[in-house]
Amino acid sequence: MGANLPVDVDRVRLELGRADGPAVSAAALLLTGAGRVRSGADLVARDQPGAPGDAVRHVGTPDGAEAVEVDLAALPDSTERVALCAWTGSGTLGRVTGLRLRLVAAGSGTVLAHFDMAPRSETALVAGELYRREGRWRFRAVGQGYDHGFAGLAADFGLTPAPPRAPRPGPAPRPAPPARPQTRGEELLPADMGERLSLRKQQVATSLRKGGLTGVTARVILVLDASGSMSGLYAKGTVARVAERMAAVAALLDDDGRMQAWTFATRPARLPDLHLGELPEWLRLHVRVGQLGVIGRKKRPKSRADGQVDMRTVGIQNEEQKVIADVRAYVRDHPVPLPTLVLFFSDGGVYRSKEIERELRAAADEPVFWQFVGLGRSHYGVLEYFDTLPGRTVDNVGFFAVDDVDQVADPELYDRLLSEFPLWLGAAREAGVLR
Repeated sequence: MGANLPVDVDRVRLELGRADGPAVSAAALLLTGAGRVRSGADLVARDQPGAPGDAVRHVGTPDGAEAVEVDLAALPDSTERVALCAWTGSGTLGRVTGLRLRLVAAGSGTVLAHFDMAPRSETALVAGELYRREGRWRFRAVGQGYDHGFAGLAADFGLTPAPPRAPRPGPAPRPAPPARPQTRGEELLPADMGERLSLRKQQVATSLRKGGLTGVTARVILVLDASGSMSGLYAKGTVARVAERMAAVAALLDDDGRMQAWTFATRPARLPDLHLGELPEWLRLHVRVGQLGVIGRKKRPKSRADGQVDMRTVGIQNEEQKVIADVRAYVRDHPVPLPTLVLFFSDGGVYRSKEIERELRAAADEPVFWQFVGLGRSHYGVLEYFDTLPGRTVDNVGFFAVDDVDQVADPELYDRLLSEFPLWLGAAREAGVLR
């Protein structure tokens, strides 16, 4: 689970098989970069065997397994992922024995990957996916389940038409679990901010359900780049808005209503913890670059409030490896029986690639997932390709970049932010990194 590999052939077949138990149906969803279908035509199943252009087709196999054949070279640029889904119309997938997914080269029949799954109470799951990364296709073993049937799974990916016919009548879909109740301190927020937070928590919960996670708890740490090139994003309020949106992730995952935070440039500095009820004041006092927003100017600095970092000591260059080491030390010195999710924002200019790689490789055996987000078009160095590097216990790093994060809607941002965290959780548990 969570393992991935490059796909170097144009035509592949995703075969879903089983040893015994209820019949299992397979379908493919053609997804955009936002993780959504464009229309009902992006569903390929037994009742709808081909996508427009026939780049993806539902086919049978000699041993009776259901399969989907994909011509990767023929997929339109707007299709970023092809997810293979499985479900049964008779009880749960836990009654199916020997459930497996094979990735096969369609021309030669060579088996490129074999993934055994052991579902329990799930009634539907995403077994695996083909996805683009830097212009090349890769395959990832997913195995994340849903407990509200194919209809609920499909709805999370934006599919509104009626689901295809299952082999046998299935149970009525159960409603998705509600978002967690109000987090401590949430009632102290201004009404407009509290309303935004409540809606965003619901979206975070939806994004996690897409990865098969409900009720998960994690420590959340925020890291904000304060190098000189970030000054424009701070001045426009972009970084403050990002931090507010990340508070919703902490509010849902970490129920004590607070989040640890760091800022960094040449040197790292730990910020005061973000307590949810103090969010407006925290943003005003601590989301800064330079000395109270002034970089490179000979101006007498203003006095600082309690807990404010003297940003002159942080500097203006990019030294990501130092703050990564700082956060790693904090996690080691403050162990909790929870996974840790680090949300790391930078506008790029990464040049310490060897040092960063060394830190993140060493962190692969630690209960921490590092989600990097690029805020622009700048050079991101090793962060752009780290999750393809071999030799780690688990893939502990995710990365994506956006040109203008203010133009990315909450559903898309949270989907992208939380898409790899569930996969890491499964892989980390299997590898013994998490217990």
